[in-house]
Amino acid sequence: MQDLYKELIQLLEQDPALIIEDKLNKALIIDRALKLDTALLKLLLINPNIKKQFFADLDGVLVFDKIAFQRFVNSKMFLQDSYTQYKNKIGLSTDYENYLTDSREVVLVWPHKDCVLEGGQTKDDAKRNEIFYNTTLAPDDIDTLTSAKVLTNWKRYDKEGESTPNKLTKKDSLVIKGNNLLTLHSLKEIYRNQIKLIYIDPPYNPDTNSNTFAYNNSFNESTWLTFMKNRLEVAKQLLTIDGAIIIAIDENEFLELGIIIKEIFKGYESHCITIVHNPRGVQGTNFSYTHEYAFFVFPAGKKIVGNRKIEEADIEWSNLRNWGSESERKDAKNCFYPIIVNKETLEIIEFGEVCEDSFNPTSINEIEGNTIKIYPIDGKGIQRKWRYAKQSVEDIKNLLRVRLKTGVYDVELGKDFGQYKTVWVDNRYDANQYGTQIVNELVPNNTFKFPKSLWNVYDCIYSIVGKDKNAIILDFFGGSGTTAHAVLELNKDGGNRKFIICEQMEYVETVTVPRIKKVIENNAIGSFIYAELYKSNQQYIEDIEKAKNTNDLKTIWEQIEETAFLSYRVLPQNINKEIKEFEALSFEDQQKFLIEVLDKNLLYVNKSEINDVTHKVSEYDKEMNQLFYSM
Repeated sequence: MQDLYKELIQLLEQDPALIIEDKLNKALIIDRALKLDTALLKLLLINPNIKKQFFADLDGVLVFDKIAFQRFVNSKMFLQDSYTQYKNKIGLSTDYENYLTDSREVVLVWPHKDCVLEGGQTKDDAKRNEIFYNTTLAPDDIDTLTSAKVLTNWKRYDKEGESTPNKLTKKDSLVIKGNNLLTLHSLKEIYRNQIKLIYIDPPYNPDTNSNTFAYNNSFNESTWLTFMKNRLEVAKQLLTIDGAIIIAIDENEFLELGIIIKEIFKGYESHCITIVHNPRGVQGTNFSYTHEYAFFVFPAGKKIVGNRKIEEADIEWSNLRNWGSESERKDAKNCFYPIIVNKETLEIIEFGEVCEDSFNPTSINEIEGNTIKIYPIDGKGIQRKWRYAKQSVEDIKNLLRVRLKTGVYDVELGKDFGQYKTVWVDNRYDANQYGTQIVNELVPNNTFKFPKSLWNVYDCIYSIVGKDKNAIILDFFGGSGTTAHAVLELNKDGGNRKFIICEQMEYVETVTVPRIKKVIENNAIGSFIYAELYKSNQQYIEDIEKAKNTNDLKTIWEQIEETAFLSYRVLPQNINKEIKEFEALSFEDQQKFLIEVLDKNLLYVNKSEINDVTHKVSEYDKEMNQLFYSM
């Protein structure tokens, strides 16, 4: 079998199209095999042993076993490098060969979201000289991973500035720093079925070298799907019975996201809108992209119609009287009733009762003091009917207006119906002018790239929340804090809407919090509580990422060996025994290996272990966590 691996590698190396950065690319090979790429199949048929292994002869017709080939190439024995060999020797390697449909993996960490919103960056620019390691755990490796976590580093921000909180209530908005999957599971303890709207702008997955969604899975797309599936499943549990979720996405994972939504949100409506967020366009292969998408997902039957702020110029008005065929009073008796309006303001006061058959009004408009009764009678005196029955017309009252035309009062219906269009085109959705520039003005030396337009997010939130002044809005891909900013803008109507923002990247302290804090100071409105997940193994990961050389890593390993929680597959003595081979690895592989030996169930301290002296949780943090989880 080992010879077959070597033969296949030597064969595949003959095709330059399968080589990326001077190495055969597993993902590319498998992708072409699954697509039955003609060039690849011809190449495989050259070698008799390969041909015998992966092709079956059926009455003179060769049939390629692409599934067997996929498994073979995806094996840890194929294209082994020194790092893989070292892991095998230590006993750390695993070999997951599950298909996407069977996958129950949990993806823990993701790279910079702001690096992947646009596809024009180079690979080096996307990395930004920072290393991010991402772990996929199989079900057997998971035990306390999703337990509620301890929070620490509490702060309160309001118009007076920063202070140390001594109480917590559900009236507080929140910004939480830490892994968003684990934060969601912690929030579930308190906010299950209480979030009115979730708005998220997750990391996109462009098919370019700038893609920083680079997990330890050669099937990049399936990993992205797993990553989103994990988070959406728990997020759904937080929604109120009429709650909704809005997900921004671009063309790269548009179709895949739609499939996930259908799978997870059964019984919900899903509508996709297009938002022109970059009128200048982003250069693509054949097209210059000016737009992105937003999926609106809410319970079937929920009405968002009429929430939009309608401009008078956008509406086409028509008479509420029915002029069509079968439009007379006798054709629908429950559609003949008076609409009563104020004579001075022309405001509709009420809808009168359905008229008895024997009742015949004396005119189209009956004036009684300061009110007018308007009937569905045409200019020739023929009794018609309203378009809507008495029992239905209340639902469209806000779409009606009364006008005096040539001495006759008419009731008109707005043809727009207040419904949102499926394409949003407005200068205020420009992500540069109302995203980047706004953040730059609020946060000096801002480094966050491609934030959403404030008004893009504002209108999305308003479409669901509307005039609900006590709604809670969650964003677990917090980014630069646009969602929090939009909620604060909405609250200028006197509302008490609350935001919950989750973000794990370091810019939460340099961009997200300063931005929200500045908005609160400028508007003298709002406040929020800041907290962080209490780090355990996560602290070692961050130390490893910041290490400068192998000696730094060896020092960190000594600390890990003494106090960290290791994977059950690791025996420290084996690592110490093979230290020379560890030193022979590249510096990046050394970092990667030390992160892999850590137990990912214990990245942060579990709430159930808050009193364990090993974690050194302060009495203040214990008190605040008690308040938080008892809300």
